[in-house]
Amino acid sequence: MRLDTSMKIAFVASDVDEAAAAADRLRSRYGAHAPQDADVIVALGGDGFMLQTLREHMSANKPIYGMNRGTVGFLMNEYSEDGLVERIAAAQAEKIRPLVMTAETVAGETVTALAINEVSLFRQSYQAAKLSIEVDGHPRMEELICDGVMVATPAGSTAYNLSAQGPILPLQARLLALTPVSPFRPRRWHGALLPHTAEVRFSVREIEKRPVNAVADNTEVKSVKSVRVRESPRARVTVLFDATHSWDDRILLEQFRY
Repeated sequence: MRLDTSMKIAFVASDVDEAAAAADRLRSRYGAHAPQDADVIVALGGDGFMLQTLREHMSANKPIYGMNRGTVGFLMNEYSEDGLVERIAAAQAEKIRPLVMTAETVAGETVTALAINEVSLFRQSYQAAKLSIEVDGHPRMEELICDGVMVATPAGSTAYNLSAQGPILPLQARLLALTPVSPFRPRRWHGALLPHTAEVRFSVREIEKRPVNAVADNTEVKSVKSVRVRESPRARVTVLFDATHSWDDRILLEQFRY
């Protein structure tokens, strides 16, 4: 971003005391503006609060700069109260493209929700889920028996996807990660990398015996019978990262952890 000493900054914070206190200090120092009137939104908290902020302000077309005042901060920059305008002006902008989930329930309801990290399906009971998978209308797996399965964005590839042994994707990669959770059959299937334009459809088999829930980030839909997942054709959000610790740097660091 271009350095602008008149930059209007909106500070939003999680309900953690440390984040709220930081927001008060920063507002006193840099001014207090409502998000709709600001040039940039600064989110204070952890990754969970950052995701909440991204979803809430996705349609505002304003860049969001996070500073870590929480427990997990992969999407966040280091916290510092000094030189904030200069840091924001020098930050690298990355576009995040969310997923759109369309879930049809057993009761006949259709629920649509956006996901910045991933769309996941999980078994609802002690019985493993039994699913079939289509990609762009073509059957790719007739039967997957598992605890769950997800489609993750590059932004979400270092979150639950990574915990399930899925691949880490650079933010600019035009790919989606299709990753199973504890697959029982086929036991050796580790998932797939799909083009970002792919539409994935999951169909639940043996619905009454093996009920399944679907989750788009924090939006949960119970007892689904089918779920379609694709990249949203319109929704976009811009995240700002310090040039000294860019998203690419974080991706490389994460891949060399052991």
